Amino acid sequence: MQKSDGMNYAPKGKPSPVCKEGEFVFAAARLDHGHIYGMCNGLVEAGGTIKYVYDPDPKKVERFVRAFPGVRGVSDLSQILEDDSIQLVAGAAITSERCALGLKVMDAGKDYFTDKAPFTTLEQLESARLKVRDTGKKYAVYYSERIHNESAVFAGQLIQDGAIGKVIQVIGMGPHRLSAPQRPEWFFEKEKYGGILCDIGSHQIEQYLHFAGAKDASVVRSQVANYNHSEYPELEDFGDAMLVGDNGSTCYFRVDWFTPDGLSTWGDGRTFILGTEGYIELRKYVDVSRNAEGNHVFMVNQKGEHYFPVEGKVGYPFFGQLILDCLNRTENAMTQDHAFKAAELCLKAQAQAAVLY
Repeated sequence: MQKSDGMNYAPKGKPSPVCKEGEFVFAAARLDHGHIYGMCNGLVEAGGTIKYVYDPDPKKVERFVRAFPGVRGVSDLSQILEDDSIQLVAGAAITSERCALGLKVMDAGKDYFTDKAPFTTLEQLESARLKVRDTGKKYAVYYSERIHNESAVFAGQLIQDGAIGKVIQVIGMGPHRLSAPQRPEWFFEKEKYGGILCDIGSHQIEQYLHFAGAKDASVVRSQVANYNHSEYPELEDFGDAMLVGDNGSTCYFRVDWFTPDGLSTWGDGRTFILGTEGYIELRKYVDVSRNAEGNHVFMVNQKGEHYFPVEGKVGYPFFGQLILDCLNRTENAMTQDHAFKAAELCLKAQAQAAVLY
């Protein structure tokens, strides 16, 4: 697993199949972001069978087939869409093109699983909402910093069990390493990547809604800047925002592209969750200068101080739940309303952001 580069960060967990081989068949389409590997790893580990892969770039297809032996590369998306055995299509297209791909997938009678951010405009979001309503198909989103991180999964379980009482605030820090020479051109074009709050800010808003149990929120303040990358005039290398939830909870998050080369991983992602009976800190990817492993959970509550090293111990239940949701038409992995609300709020935060620099 690549730890130094977030674009190719693809966690692998212990296989935990929820279905028999061949019972849930899916395909991968558009390999513009390395998250597609994490998305497909999760589905395969949960029992999914990957049949096809499509991308206009043959080199990307060749690399993917090496990672998933037995997958068949196809030369046209229609070969996937017209195959009745395919139940879901996982895609990591250029951000601004993810919605259009999803509409095609759902029109073909298949569920869709896209990398975050799922949209770059509110108009795209509305078209997806209408398509979900009209087709009954799923538009699932890979909010990986919660669903594919064991410390975040474990924190959700602690909160559900009432370990820190009612959550009243979530603070998220999502620094990333830029690795500019390895990035594609579209990554630096705002119309295509959507802006920093739309892009990596989507992780922070989704986990806030989840941990705090908020169904909706208002963006009180948001701001962006390009402090140190003038050679990429459309890049935003810093962003932050404050939100207030419909249940009275609050959120502050900061995202940036300033991870120094000296850090052993792509970003020192941390989350601080305050409850009425205690608090939790997540050191998601590293405990700086102490432990190169990730997934450290610290909790203080009425019963004392607690440390949970959960690397390799929790797993990633989202993927099995998603497969079962597709097979049974349920909503246990993540509700459609939640996935779309997180997207809506990051788009609103981006649209109203003050430009600092």
